[in-house]
Amino acid sequence: MPRPRPRSALALDVGRRRIGLAGCDPLGLTITPLPALARSVLAEDLGRLLPLVDGRRVELLVVGLPLDVDRRPTRQAAHCRRYGLRLQAALATAGRDLGLVWVDEHASSWDAGERFGLHGDRSGRLDSLAAALLLEQWLQDGPEPGEGAS
Repeated sequence: MPRPRPRSALALDVGRRRIGLAGCDPLGLTITPLPALARSVLAEDLGRLLPLVDGRRVELLVVGLPLDVDRRPTRQAAHCRRYGLRLQAALATAGRDLGLVWVDEHASSWDAGERFGLHGDRSGRLDSLAAALLLEQWLQDGPEPGEGAS
């Protein structure tokens, strides 16, 4: 699969309490972990994400889906998919029509913990570093919106 077209993207590592966030520049050269978002109701999450989307000129959401070792969706994957779709729809209602892609996040938090020595972190930093790994993976492997992703 060819690499996706570079653009400003926002990666989300969706958890029950926090959402790890990371962004990349429009050329896809620099990935920046951003402060994690403490989860609330969608309307409040949207209110805190809109300035980030506008300020970074985000064109695409990259949402991690935790798949099991056989690449089947877990219960958490269904939650992440639901959240991603609801967020995309809420952003569209707010006048921001963003693409949405899914990336297999199997073990992304563990990988981030190993890579950055942050196992057991509760500050949200680990969540955002996991989101940065999701974004790195998307920049390498895609998919583009609409391609047969998970």
